[in-house]
Amino acid sequence: MLKNFWYAIEFSHVVEHRPRKVTCLGQDFVIWRRRDGSVACLSDLCVHRGGALSLGTLVEDRVACPYHGWEYEPDGTCVKIPANPPGRGIPKKARVDAYPIVEKYGLVWAYLGDLPEDKRPPIPHMAEHDDPAFRAVYWQTVVEANYERAMENVVDAAHTPFVHGTAFGNPDKPEIPDYEVTQGEWHAEADILLNPPAPKGLWGMLSPKRLDPVVVTNGWYLPNVVKLHIRLPFGDLIMYDHNIPISQGRTMVKLVGYRNFFTGKWADRNAVKRIQRIFEQDRVVVESQRPELLPFDLAAELHLRSDALQIAYRRRRQELIDDGWWLGGDDIVMGDVPRREATVIPSPARRDNPELARAWVHKTRGDSHEPARSAE
Repeated sequence: MLKNFWYAIEFSHVVEHRPRKVTCLGQDFVIWRRRDGSVACLSDLCVHRGGALSLGTLVEDRVACPYHGWEYEPDGTCVKIPANPPGRGIPKKARVDAYPIVEKYGLVWAYLGDLPEDKRPPIPHMAEHDDPAFRAVYWQTVVEANYERAMENVVDAAHTPFVHGTAFGNPDKPEIPDYEVTQGEWHAEADILLNPPAPKGLWGMLSPKRLDPVVVTNGWYLPNVVKLHIRLPFGDLIMYDHNIPISQGRTMVKLVGYRNFFTGKWADRNAVKRIQRIFEQDRVVVESQRPELLPFDLAAELHLRSDALQIAYRRRRQELIDDGWWLGGDDIVMGDVPRREATVIPSPARRDNPELARAWVHKTRGDSHEPARSAE
């Protein structure tokens, strides 16, 4: 799993003025909408006794721990300890990690890393969101598989005739012509010629009975977004899969689908139904893949020219691993009885406040007879 990136952790329309728990990269976070409409994000762990802040309440724009009532500002500093007598100060180390938030494309993006602002990779550009010709639908599901397996499945054009049959692919014409990959620092995409079957049902009303080959654009955007642009005879369907790593073996997929045909609200349910049907066909295969995790060695799996997008991803991933962007031992805290692990992503505030390096103390779930190790 890669740190130091912006992750879309939730749909904007579900975040309200109340604590909400989300999980990404194996770490729990609490998010809430402030009174001015902006969103705050903290580590979901009170520094005092490890209470889950997401189970607490809001006091104005502060989140109060449900265990002892400690109140935290959106920047992670504790400003109230109810058990303290009047006049007693609050320890400088009474704080939790706070993460930068941006709302864009109908999503809440959290920066999960500690790089300064000018060193952070960009949020992927999704031009369709601001184009009035397109209408968006939102859908999500949990996949019991590694997020990289889920990602690669979407950019893999060769699987469509076999996994999706006549619903999306064409078993009679499974060939994938050679294609060129256009790659930048943080993304790669390719135009791939496919032979789709004619759509059925509502969409089939606009489609000819026999279709010519169509160009489908597949692409990935680091760290976890996949784009699929299908050019239908009657319009464009563009889907962005946000594959959010809940853990190494579990993925929350948040999908945003844009279409510039049947753009009335009345057609949303049909669009979601089609997206869900295709996805459920993928689920069976992705959840059964072995090995469960993507190999680090490119030679560990056999590749063909039709796998060029996946190869580009794996090579770029290796470069970032070599640069130290892969979650490693410094990002893991561990209990002892029983032995448990938890991810703790350092926030920008840690880099900005080196004198408080030991302020962020974390414990894993489960019993432990030893003090928790701080992630510094």
